[in-house]
Amino acid sequence: MSVALNVALVGFQVVVGWKIGSLALLGDAGHNASDILGLLTAWGASLLAMRRPDARHTYGFARSTILAALFNALVLLLTCLWLALESWRHLQTQPPVPGFWVMVAAAVGFLVNAGSAALFYQQGKADINLRGAFLHLAVDAGVSLMVVVVGGLLLLTGWSWLDPVAGLLISVVIFISAFGLLRDATDLALDAVPHGLHLDELRSALEQLEGVERAHDLHVWALSTTVAALTVHLEYDGDRDGDQLLATAQTLLAKRFGILHSTIQLERQACASTACESKQRH
Repeated sequence: MSVALNVALVGFQVVVGWKIGSLALLGDAGHNASDILGLLTAWGASLLAMRRPDARHTYGFARSTILAALFNALVLLLTCLWLALESWRHLQTQPPVPGFWVMVAAAVGFLVNAGSAALFYQQGKADINLRGAFLHLAVDAGVSLMVVVVGGLLLLTGWSWLDPVAGLLISVVIFISAFGLLRDATDLALDAVPHGLHLDELRSALEQLEGVERAHDLHVWALSTTVAALTVHLEYDGDRDGDQLLATAQTLLAKRFGILHSTIQLERQACASTACESKQRH
């Protein structure tokens, strides 16, 4: 429902903004479109991620969600660049823009975004993902409200420079969002440790297990934007049953850290080879 309303809103704002030459309105439409694009691309990538692994893709297709995030970030940056350049060009020429229609179209955007945010408000208190959706829609509503104000000032004062200045400000908002998304998606694509997980905390938790003397060669990376994988070597004293220790470690990783894909190699005694001594504690 929310996506359908926002698609209709973006279409309406693009048509009106293009006809009257309002960059503030086009910027508002672009900002709304970025969230729609993100939702639709993420949804498509999630469907692809559900495909079963095959002989060539042994991890499946979960990393397509990371590619989707990278794609969204690049599209946002291109949109931001276009809007900034057009806003700068209009700032030099300052063509007249009818403030009334800017107000009307932006007010519709505010109502749709505020209404959509309200749908996620209560659920967002208990679900961090829905809370993120609420915050995005709330920001969109704030941008639309700013454009309403710009339209009102255009109507009252006739200051045509307000429209391209608003377009520049919105391009900055889009850039901040796009840059953060690009940074996070690039980190995941380069197998960085996912947000919310810390190697020191993971190593400490594993080394506190009964019988474990040391954890080394610890690696954590993202299989998708929501799923993490881990590999580690555990040196243990040999007094404890290896299968029991393995099950305990996997349960710890799943329940405390949400890591369901773990590969653990047990070593009965400390590794004394030259190769092992040179291993870094990542």
